[in-house]
Amino acid sequence: MKHLLASIHDVGPRFEHEVDLLHDRLTGHLGGPRFAMLVVPDHWGEAPLRAGTPFATKLRGWADSGIEMFVHGWFHRDTATHSGVAAFKAKHMTASEGEFLGLDHATALDRMRRGKALVEDITGHAPAGFIAPAWLYSSGAKAALGEAGFALAEDHARVWSPARDNAVLTRGPVITWASRSRPRQLSSLAAAALLRRALAPARIVRVAVHPGDTTVPRLLDSIDTTFVAFRRRVPMRYAQLLA
Repeated sequence: MKHLLASIHDVGPRFEHEVDLLHDRLTGHLGGPRFAMLVVPDHWGEAPLRAGTPFATKLRGWADSGIEMFVHGWFHRDTATHSGVAAFKAKHMTASEGEFLGLDHATALDRMRRGKALVEDITGHAPAGFIAPAWLYSSGAKAALGEAGFALAEDHARVWSPARDNAVLTRGPVITWASRSRPRQLSSLAAAALLRRALAPARIVRVAVHPGDTTVPRLLDSIDTTFVAFRRRVPMRYAQLLA
């Protein structure tokens, strides 16, 4: 049996309207809330997630409906100075969003623990795992995942379990889209079209959408086309990878 793992990134009060749109879109394609949400505790230090707010109530309702919740960094903003390979990743793979790419072990662990506690308090459910903003991790951040108590983690190429000696649970690229410039939009559209065919034989396919996707009709069309292409797959929860 072939499966589909779907997720909405950058979930928080800063993008409430966009997340609502994506929630409804994915629910329609998948026949229910059969996807994950990646929650940012305080996007760029400008949109803190607080208990008792309307968005917190909405988030708890989504978790109660069965949507898996992941901790997705803390600020989702990278303020570190990079060199070498990390500098290349910071420049070409994200726009100052790779928060955990330059963090030392202690700082990464502190933010992970605080994020885990906050998301659990807000939703009433233990987070399924941790996924770094832009899927980028420093070596210290990777080492902190297990200490923070996360069962699952993900990057561009794989999903693994920090709680199980970093055992790899599935491999393969994520189908995702970029909205921040026309060249990136076009390249992500081309990549999505290629991956829809290339990943057809794969046992598990991952698809990730972002709030910015809702602002570009051609990206939404590509997202719809992708879910239609994989409509015969069974949507699954990330936690099922641990079974």
